[in-house]
Amino acid sequence: LRELRIAEYPRTVRNTQSFPGLIPLSESAAFIARVDPGSPKDLDYPFYVSARETARQWWGQQLVGADTRGATVLTESLAEYTALMVMRRTYGADKMRRFLRHDQEAYLIGRAQEQEKELPLAHNENQRYIHQRKGGLALYLLQDMLGEDVVNGVLRGLLRQYAYRGAPYPTASSLVDGLRAVTPKDKAYLIDDLFESIVFYENRAASAVARRRPDGKVEVTIDAHAGKLSMTDGGEERPMPLNDYIEFGVDDRNGNPLVRERRLVTQAVQQLTLVVDGVPGRAGIDPDNKLIDRKPNDNMLPVDNQ
Repeated sequence: LRELRIAEYPRTVRNTQSFPGLIPLSESAAFIARVDPGSPKDLDYPFYVSARETARQWWGQQLVGADTRGATVLTESLAEYTALMVMRRTYGADKMRRFLRHDQEAYLIGRAQEQEKELPLAHNENQRYIHQRKGGLALYLLQDMLGEDVVNGVLRGLLRQYAYRGAPYPTASSLVDGLRAVTPKDKAYLIDDLFESIVFYENRAASAVARRRPDGKVEVTIDAHAGKLSMTDGGEERPMPLNDYIEFGVDDRNGNPLVRERRLVTQAVQQLTLVVDGVPGRAGIDPDNKLIDRKPNDNMLPVDNQ
């Protein structure tokens, strides 16, 4: 395939379908969209949506899942993950917070508006806020923790085994089992948390104090709280023990990362000191919102420069 066509359709049309070499884009999501390239919060939505729809040439056109619960992970989740990785390659890993927050907020809104029952990602029933938004976040976190090449190796294996083939078709387990097989034991909790359960973090920054050293570098001491909850089948929230790798970080006053450090967290109260070269502006826990947090806005706070 050496060409790709983009077809515009009116914003009043609700359902469209991609075909080999052809992707449909709504006029409101692409052709008449206004994007401010100078805004740190604005998304290049036409590019983002185009990347996701192009990804369906693989996930949905080449790889077709079985007609079973959770199988949309093989299309919607993988298409969203692919789009996120295109954004990462284009803008850089340090600019991904806006895209991750976009998916996270859409997931949180979607689950708040759920009229029936939220299901784990690997068992979702064609629920967009789960298979697209949560699915993209889950796979992005996995590549960040395990390595992009590791995750992509699993995806290549799926294509080799199932692309352009008929029954038996792959299911969500085909992806989950493949990811589980390449996940180290100390990170195995990720597979269950992201795919088989409904898990939230309650992380928040409490304080951040900076002290300049004689060598010109700046020490930033962060006090933070880490928490983790699971949702039962009955909708009850229960605290979970922590044995998770969580990132801490410091940004400058323009929101650019100065340092990131991932640590194994086993207790709620956290205090650590990070060393930076520049002038710190904000600091906290899970600074780029890679974890699904019920209140992602309190992860970072202004640094007290003493």
